[in-house]
Amino acid sequence: MRRASVRRKAILLAAFLLSSAACGQAQTEPSAEQRARWAREAEERTHSDWAYLARYLDANAALTADAGQQRIVFLGDSITEGWVSKMPGFFTPGRVGRGISGQTTPQMLVRMRQDVIALKPRVLHIMAGTNDVAGNTGATTDEQIQDNIRSMTELAQAHGIRVILASIPPAADFPWKPGLNPGVRIERLNRWIQAYAKRAGAVYADYWSATRSGLGFRDGLAYDGVHPTEAGYAAMAPVAEAALRQALALPSPGTAVRCASAANPC
Repeated sequence: MRRASVRRKAILLAAFLLSSAACGQAQTEPSAEQRARWAREAEERTHSDWAYLARYLDANAALTADAGQQRIVFLGDSITEGWVSKMPGFFTPGRVGRGISGQTTPQMLVRMRQDVIALKPRVLHIMAGTNDVAGNTGATTDEQIQDNIRSMTELAQAHGIRVILASIPPAADFPWKPGLNPGVRIERLNRWIQAYAKRAGAVYADYWSATRSGLGFRDGLAYDGVHPTEAGYAAMAPVAEAALRQALALPSPGTAVRCASAANPC
């Protein structure tokens, strides 16, 4: 009975998170029919595609390498996914959004090969951690979140990809899991991300400082305290542009990927 209850809670949570992108556009409450459909889709993925590798499979295959284009991949959760839909002008040719609503760092780590490395970007922008703090895929320690961010950074750099590590955006509370008081933990994790970025030769993009009031978003910058409005993304954009200029100016971290043999290439 307890296992069934946990599964029901996971499905309801996933349904809420899947609604974020749609709510972010219309900022209205999703219908019961929409919630039911999202719940069915979430249940199917729980058993068949935990990391949602199918989400961008066709889009990745359709990408072509344009001469002179500097490809930049934005890997993240609903905040990254919503950025594409709410501020499409920011995603100029070469800027590729690979955010998936509700995702945590272990799910993004699984997606690194398909949604990042295979696309051969010059820069990877990682914004992750909100849903880890919320416990979307189970309780996690700070160290586990940090290990996943380290692993994604090391994988990218081993393939010659420059890395931007974004702060976790502010959140005083999570509407789908109230009472966690995540603000202090987010601030603590951001201090680690900033310090790690410096050690790893990555660029730190401080959206937290640019959008916060106390431990939450400033008024008008997030429609539910977590997901940015158009004004929220407008406040984030200059930080992103500065980080991109800095990352593109960095020397290549190299391609020190060691393969087992010539018959077994990377």
